[in-house]
Amino acid sequence: MKNRLRELRAARRWSQADLADRCQVSRQAINAIETERYDPSLPLAFTIADVFGLTIEEIFRPDRTETTGDPA
Repeated sequence: MKNRLRELRAARRWSQADLADRCQVSRQAINAIETERYDPSLPLAFTIADVFGLTIEEIFRPDRTETTGDPA
């Protein structure tokens, strides 16, 4: 899943640890989400959106290059 997390965090001059504290997760979790190695759970996505005052859709986008196996 694509995301704007790094961009949004940098605009606020927050470190990964700062954002992690606000979301009550580890810095490693934030790093994994930013580098797209991990997709956050829905509750965590809502928390992240709340921290930035945005909707989930304004932060996260599906990766259109992933194959769904269903052409329809």
